[in-house]
Amino acid sequence: MRSSPTRLPRVLRPFALRQYRWLAAGLALALFGDGVWLIALVWQVIGLGGGPGVVSLVSGVAAVGMIVATLFGGVLADRVSQRKIIVGLETVKLIAFASVGIASLLGVLSYPHLVGAALLGGITTGMYYPAYSALLPRVVEAAQLQAANGVEGFMRPVLFQAAGPMIAGAVIGAASPGAAIIVGAVACVGSGACYLAMSPIPRTDAVAGEDAPAAAREAGHPVRDILADLGEGFAYMWRTPWLWASLFYVSFLLLMVMGPIEVLVPFALRDRAGGDASDHALVLAAFGAGAAIGAFIFASIPMPRRYLSVMFALWTVCSVPMVIMGFAERTIWFVVAGFLIGLMLDGPMVLWGTLLQRRVPTELLGRISGLDFFVSAAFMPVSMALAAPVSHWIGLGATFAVAGLLPVPAAIVFYLSARLWRDEIAHPLRVPEIEVPLPGASSR
Repeated sequence: MRSSPTRLPRVLRPFALRQYRWLAAGLALALFGDGVWLIALVWQVIGLGGGPGVVSLVSGVAAVGMIVATLFGGVLADRVSQRKIIVGLETVKLIAFASVGIASLLGVLSYPHLVGAALLGGITTGMYYPAYSALLPRVVEAAQLQAANGVEGFMRPVLFQAAGPMIAGAVIGAASPGAAIIVGAVACVGSGACYLAMSPIPRTDAVAGEDAPAAAREAGHPVRDILADLGEGFAYMWRTPWLWASLFYVSFLLLMVMGPIEVLVPFALRDRAGGDASDHALVLAAFGAGAAIGAFIFASIPMPRRYLSVMFALWTVCSVPMVIMGFAERTIWFVVAGFLIGLMLDGPMVLWGTLLQRRVPTELLGRISGLDFFVSAAFMPVSMALAAPVSHWIGLGATFAVAGLLPVPAAIVFYLSARLWRDEIAHPLRVPEIEVPLPGASSR
């Protein structure tokens, strides 16, 4: 007998399902391990005598691997068991992390080894999101998807951006980067074990699952089939106004926002507020705290009737606090602006993830999720590359002002052109929260 999720706070109701508890535990350990790796990798490069150029090379290789793998990861998620994909990804991460950690502790680590591991880490990150996003609707009920996406949105800044790096820094300080990387490898073991503990998810009519015959998923020439699958995903996007309007706008928003936050905030803090590295860390922490709180809020409320309007309204104004960063002369205002941006940017991402899982056909969800992640990942490095030259051209304050204000009219244009206020009424997403058993989902 399943426990009634309605007796729990809305944000906790997915945890009434045994399948989701294992899924969430695996996600938590995966995010923690990636956060450890993020910091330990940089200090391992430094430990080998590398400078900023080598750090950029290793980070760039990881980013390229992530971006390239994302679209193909989406195709794979629509053709193969998503649970098995994630277990495989954690296994690859374990091999990459453990090999680097052991080689570091033995004093035999080389740059090629480190670059290869960074590439594998980027590839696994790029393939993880489409598989997880396609798996989640098969584990929890439609009424609980928003809460489950909110849990992910809360975990990401807390575990990936805060706890993982903090633990990595402590282990590096007490021992070495290699020891910290071993901690990340142990997290991979735990994550993979959680996914293995999940019950196999039976095949459904809409998608070939774990019990589907391989021949049904692998007919035809592999390259031609992959390209056809990618083309099908892009075609669906082009004929779906709410999808292309949201994707294009968020891409533009990230292009405007992420570069100044990542590249220019340290210089604005130093030049205008006399800040240092600790002040910069405080601003980034405020951004992460805003993201976590925003995700928690949206995980705790029902799906808004005007969900597209709410989502776009917050995305429209989320960049405006950047204007404060361009002209503030005290660190506290940078912290407040960072918190507001994180709150209004990442909070609606809970609605966005739920929207994808509720309205995209199941057989296309992996590809559309991959396309979503690809677009987001592709524009962030472009934004960071453009931030410095633009600030030299028009000035630091003007760069922040343009980045903060230009997304506002852009959001209005996309909202109106896709007629989103009509679309959300024609496709309501509120569902009654009743207990409908899912295949393989049980509280015990």
